[in-house]
Order: sequence, then C-alpha cells, then structure tokens
Amino acid sequence: MSARGFTLLEVLVALVVIAVAVAALARAGGQAINGQFEAEQRTMALWVADNLLAELRLDPPGQTGRSQGSTPMGGRNWHWDVLIQLAPGDEMLRVDVAVYEDAQRQRPVLTHVGFLPP
Repeated sequence: MSARGFTLLEVLVALVVIAVAVAALARAGGQAINGQFEAEQRTMALWVADNLLAELRLDPPGQTGRSQGSTPMGGRNWHWDVLIQLAPGDEMLRVDVAVYEDAQRQRPVLTHVGFLPP
C-alpha cells in the first residue's frame, strides 16, 4: 500500500484559489463597511437639514438670502449653507440646505429642499 499525497503544483493551485477567495471576501467586507459609513453620514446630514428647516418654520426668516453655520450632531460638527429664495409663483419661500462634513465645504454630503410660507 503506497501513500499518495498532493503534488506541489496541486497545493500551489489550491493556495491561489484560497487567496483569491479571501481577497474577494475582504473587498466585499470593505465595501459593506463603506456603504454603512456613507448611509450613516447621509442620515445624520438629513437630520441636520431637517432640524434647520424645522427651526426656520418655527421662526420664519422674513427675508431671502444666504446663511452659514455649524451644528453638532452624532459627535461631529456638521457645517451647512442655507439659501432662502422665492419659489416660483412667489407664494412660498424655497429653502435649499447643503450639509458638509468639513469646514472647507468642498462637497456636500447632502442637499435638501424645503418650503416655508412667506
């Protein structure tokens, strides 16, 4: 009875297959984590924008224009730009809110639109 094992070539091929599978799983896991982080960012930015719109509904600005500021939420400081202008038909005010993660305001995490009575 002779013992038969794997040849060196068979072992190397098996290792390559396992390495490719592990790399694919690691990439999929990384993409899932990135997707979760982006969803969390968008959710918090939406909360910031909705809070700003609620504050404007409670205390209407009375005039059009731009404003900037920052709001703490979720352990981070969110920066925002608000543009208030007359909506088409001049019967409402349109409020555009852009929420940024950084103070340089390079690229908004989220833009949100709301309407207020004049």
